[in-house]
Amino acid sequence: MTLKTIAEHVGVSRMTVSNAFSRPDQLSEDLRVRILSAADELGYAGPDPAARALARGRTGVIGMVLTNSPRDAFTDDVAVGFVRAVAGSLADAGYSLVLLHSSEDDDVVPARDIAMDGAIVYSCDPATSAFTALRERRLPIVNVEGSPHPGVPDIGIDNATGAGQAAQHLVDLGHTRVAIILAALDADGAAASSISLATESTTIAGRMDGWMRPLAQAGIDPMLVGTPGLAIDDLLRERIERMLDAPPTAVLAFSDLAALEVMERAKARGLLVPEQLSVIGFDDNPIASRVSPALTTVRQDVDAKGEAAARTLLSLLREEETDSPPRLPTELVVRASTAPPEDRR
Repeated sequence: MTLKTIAEHVGVSRMTVSNAFSRPDQLSEDLRVRILSAADELGYAGPDPAARALARGRTGVIGMVLTNSPRDAFTDDVAVGFVRAVAGSLADAGYSLVLLHSSEDDDVVPARDIAMDGAIVYSCDPATSAFTALRERRLPIVNVEGSPHPGVPDIGIDNATGAGQAAQHLVDLGHTRVAIILAALDADGAAASSISLATESTTIAGRMDGWMRPLAQAGIDPMLVGTPGLAIDDLLRERIERMLDAPPTAVLAFSDLAALEVMERAKARGLLVPEQLSVIGFDDNPIASRVSPALTTVRQDVDAKGEAAARTLLSLLREEETDSPPRLPTELVVRASTAPPEDRR
């Protein structure tokens, strides 16, 4: 069944049938209804999507590359909220969102093979094959919470300010033995002053800068517990366990999920939070206010970040001059997981 079949059945041109599906404003309502009714009667579903996209010069699809596979990423409510905000903003502009995984299999590289008009790369290693494929296709790209790339707008939050507020909160409470749990840095309980703090993750670098300033001013040399990867893995869990063999009085974590790992493992050892161990996370994941004790954390506006990413990409698609917007604000939210150390009560 083709456009020609429908056109002959109704007695119009192929272009008129095509307009009934793709440019309805070009036809009277009565004629369009006649054409669509004939198509339905004859079992014609409409023009081939690939051919239509080629003719229009756009697919109406935006790709998103996530840090992990979509299955893994959706265990994090922060990532879910970001995807929801992006999808909603794109839908309002007439675009659909497709999730792309990063694959090292040369035969299957979605970022290389799937038709799309542009892409959003969320918190990814710059060396990932998906990012490379998108750059090679010369597609409009927006980078979110990742390492900066020349010519690619970057959407991010003010990591340093929020982290600084968190560290200052612990200093004000009187903590002097502080540990930092982080990703993208290989550290197993070493003092910060004894190792290089260089990391390829701009997100972690910003948070490290924010944490270290108030701690250094207070004369505190924190213990670092980290993993080379970008997520919570078995290595990080093992190192958290070793940290708790001789626990600090307070912990700053790179995410709420990492903070919850610390709280769960502390509870299993009989350590009381916050009486014996204060814990601060980062993100204000929805679960942070529901756990017991409720988690002190640094809040970021995930909806605003998703909307900014979508808005910036849409500007690129319209070929408007686009700069990276200012860093989105963060703020400390004090809940029940922090308190003065026992010797200060």
